[in-house]
Amino acid sequence: MHLVIDQVRKTFGPVAALDDVSLSVDASEFVCLLGPSGCGKTTLLRIIAGLLTMDSGRLTLAGRDLTQVPARQRGFGIVFQSYSLFPNMTVADNIGYGLKLRGTPREKIDARVRELLALIKLPQIAERFPWELSGGQQQRVALARAIAVEPSLLLLDEPLSALDAKVRAELREEIHDVQRRLKIPTVMVTHDQEEALTLADRIICMSRGRIEQAGSPTDLYLRPATRFVADFMGVSNLIEPGRLSASRPELMQGCPGDNHLLCLRPEHLSVSKGSFGTVSSVSFLGNITRLKLETPLGQLVAEENGRSNFNPGDRVEITVDPGRAAWVAA
Repeated sequence: MHLVIDQVRKTFGPVAALDDVSLSVDASEFVCLLGPSGCGKTTLLRIIAGLLTMDSGRLTLAGRDLTQVPARQRGFGIVFQSYSLFPNMTVADNIGYGLKLRGTPREKIDARVRELLALIKLPQIAERFPWELSGGQQQRVALARAIAVEPSLLLLDEPLSALDAKVRAELREEIHDVQRRLKIPTVMVTHDQEEALTLADRIICMSRGRIEQAGSPTDLYLRPATRFVADFMGVSNLIEPGRLSASRPELMQGCPGDNHLLCLRPEHLSVSKGSFGTVSSVSFLGNITRLKLETPLGQLVAEENGRSNFNPGDRVEITVDPGRAAWVAA
């Protein structure tokens, strides 16, 4: 493993921001730390960066103990939400700043800057200043500056959260492409599950200073281990075994016990005309239509591609493939 975090603990007064967290990051792997505000993900990233000390635990990179190594000597690239570009420097000088500090010859700095401006698809802005750029352009420059020094690890602290939806989608693709091409091991903090699903090789879903579940995007979405993960990773229908045994006993297959809930994603429900439940609301969202249904199983959410033919008040039947359901700890 490239980066190993072992039993890291951090408290702020009586609050445990990180409660004996352990995880590892492979060389060239993209890992997303995902969770709500206050779950500990940013604290963990700052500890990895060396910007915050841990109370206990160990941090190693390629076998090197980093516990006492200051941030400036760790050789990491960091991109913050706020861009943090030097306003009095041109784009070229911002990107080449780390190389200049290392005493790299001017001609090599210039060549590296040209290479990176081409990589982020902004070859024409070398002589502009940050205040002349859009937010998306500034964040691309911040990314180029972080990778200019060929870091051993790239850390991204919610780098897209200040941007509008369209620019965020574009930059997600660019970050994904740059990371795959350069094969830099990357740890990114985000509270956006779509961002994590799009970018990550592996997602670390956190809650209250602990890791709730770690796995591939597919694992966390289709096979959530806990109620928290099922709820946080998109919309889910969580159904108690008692309701199932009374009205849909065929879905009880594989139930681990009463302390578990059946998790069904909205797209896994097929809706047709019938008498099992009633449509309570219909929301057209462009590519999908979301239906809320009142049923003996409780309120369920179903999704259909495009525009639905159902209206509020319609009586419906639901069909579920048991193989697409997952049991989660309540």
